[in-house]
Amino acid sequence: MVGLVGISAVSKAGLIAEIRALGSDLLAASPGRSLVGQSSTFPGTAEGMVGRIPGVTDVSATGLVAGATVRRTDKIDPAETNGIAVQAARADLLDTLRGTVRSGAFLNAATGRYPTVVLGSVAAGRLGIERAGAHVYIAGRWFLVTGLLDTLPLAPEIDRSALIGWQYAGRLGFGGHASTLYERSTEDAVQAVHDVLARTINPEHPEEVDVSSPTQELEAEAAADDAFDALFLGVGAVALLAGGVGIANVMVISVLERRQEIGLRRSLGATRHQIRLQFLTESVTLSTLGGAAGVAAGLVAGTGYALVMGRPPALPTEAVAGGVGAAVVIGALAGLYPARRAAHLTPTEALATA
Repeated sequence: MVGLVGISAVSKAGLIAEIRALGSDLLAASPGRSLVGQSSTFPGTAEGMVGRIPGVTDVSATGLVAGATVRRTDKIDPAETNGIAVQAARADLLDTLRGTVRSGAFLNAATGRYPTVVLGSVAAGRLGIERAGAHVYIAGRWFLVTGLLDTLPLAPEIDRSALIGWQYAGRLGFGGHASTLYERSTEDAVQAVHDVLARTINPEHPEEVDVSSPTQELEAEAAADDAFDALFLGVGAVALLAGGVGIANVMVISVLERRQEIGLRRSLGATRHQIRLQFLTESVTLSTLGGAAGVAAGLVAGTGYALVMGRPPALPTEAVAGGVGAAVVIGALAGLYPARRAAHLTPTEALATA
């Protein structure tokens, strides 16, 4: 039980640390569908309007280049997309997302006007490209790969994208409309910005704008870990119950096998209370030692998992204390019946059946 809860706590602590490092102030907006079921688009003024919202610090955007596909060579069937989207990207996109470049450099005002591309982490893997400097084939043209990105937990769609310059994308039929807006604001303004973002982007039809908070999705994932903790505790409770039954059986057999000892002690003046206390103490001691050994094994398992995964140990003290405490309580309850049975043996009965 301690091991399972410890592993879950380490995973959750790592996720929470990742959320804090990335920041909880990022919002993403994308066009939804109109009332007639058609895909809507953002007005060309959307980015500028969002930047005027009080509390907003950064705004950037990507735009889907419809019909464009990226391939490793021009010999590959254009229908083979590998699930990679070609998107126009603003030069400040990486700063807004707080992303990092694994190899090469991101797009800038100069390279964005030429056939250059930056690949997301997933896109690079699917194309078999490990470093900048290679070439890929996009929409009938060769593009130089100038950068490869690290994984972006808050924007997984970027991981599966090939990013080209906003200006050069116009040569491939890109209309200049953003398909996703990314916005960062001060932490105390996040909720206020969320409430007005859709109306700011599309004042006439705010219902056609989908606003999401990537960090809330990650926090929901962390909350899901709590549900697993409850499940693990339930499994642990069953294990404790089985252990309690085992201790009770051991103590009952101990009473049957030690009737001569019980009779001798009663003959020498031991009271029923002393006999009862003896067997109850043995039961609690047995369960406490077993519980301590189990908690130690759980701590080793949780710490080992943290070291292997490269995450900080986050072993819950309540689980450790609860493990030992539960063992003591289970031992006491399991020893009540055997102790009572031993205490009710009379000296003559105990010696006669020895």
